[in-house]
Amino acid sequence: MNGSIVEHIPVLADTLAGQINLPPDGVMVDATIGHGGHSLLFGRNLGPDGAIIGFDVDESSIRTAKLTLADLPCRVTLVHSNFAQIADDLDTQGFEKVDFILADLGLCSAQLTDVGVGLSFQANMPLDMRIDKRLKRTAADIISESDEKYLADLIYRFGQDRASRRIARFIVRHRVNEPIITTGQLAGIVCKALARPGKKRSRIHPATRTFQALRIAVNNELENLEQLLASVPDLLKKDGWIAIISYHSLEDGMVKRNFRQNAKDSIYTLITKKPIVPTDAEIAGNRRARSAKLRIAQRQ
Repeated sequence: MNGSIVEHIPVLADTLAGQINLPPDGVMVDATIGHGGHSLLFGRNLGPDGAIIGFDVDESSIRTAKLTLADLPCRVTLVHSNFAQIADDLDTQGFEKVDFILADLGLCSAQLTDVGVGLSFQANMPLDMRIDKRLKRTAADIISESDEKYLADLIYRFGQDRASRRIARFIVRHRVNEPIITTGQLAGIVCKALARPGKKRSRIHPATRTFQALRIAVNNELENLEQLLASVPDLLKKDGWIAIISYHSLEDGMVKRNFRQNAKDSIYTLITKKPIVPTDAEIAGNRRARSAKLRIAQRQ
């Protein structure tokens, strides 16, 4: 087995394989190719007339996926691009309609430990958070340039942290004396802001929601997802599938509303009335799967 697959286990892979049955000449779009785990699973059943088109904003993921998928019998095309541009990129590659579009919105395991990306509050890294290095604004830029109200609103909106005002106040107070340029600094400030004597300890790290909010803002994640969802109906063949794996309620809510509206408009048939979640056994073997929710719809 390829080493990349061991490092990054594709979430809900067996469940997806049980729901989606591609023909040998099928065309699959993996909108977040990552290390290629999901595509490898489906690509093994595609023939020489089948194709996989994979997108990712992370160049290192593209390189790893190329190795992972090298021996597949089907055509494989990998594109360094954001799935928000999926319509234009598919047109450039010569594909008008496809059978299956998959987007796993989770982070790759390697990205969380990559010092150059700067996403982890478990280790001290530069406060960057750009998955796509072509982006200009880093998390450190947002922290240093934004006023207290903007920071509080951002942490509340994208992190859903009810203590957002207190966190923002601590950040602004701290940066007066020292620039906040590492993940360790920011995590420590958030922990201090949320420290309360006698307060019951949360299951998640105190900085989780603040880091999520900054990552979403830096990478324009919700805007990009909205563009993907808007593009999909025109790209799917009749009876083609759209499957999206999300990891927090903001993403899942967008997907749920989009799928339901398209079902109401007789564009989609809902394959999953409720999201599919990992089994206890899958979570035990892959902890990053614990918050995953899979929704599938089919083009009418």
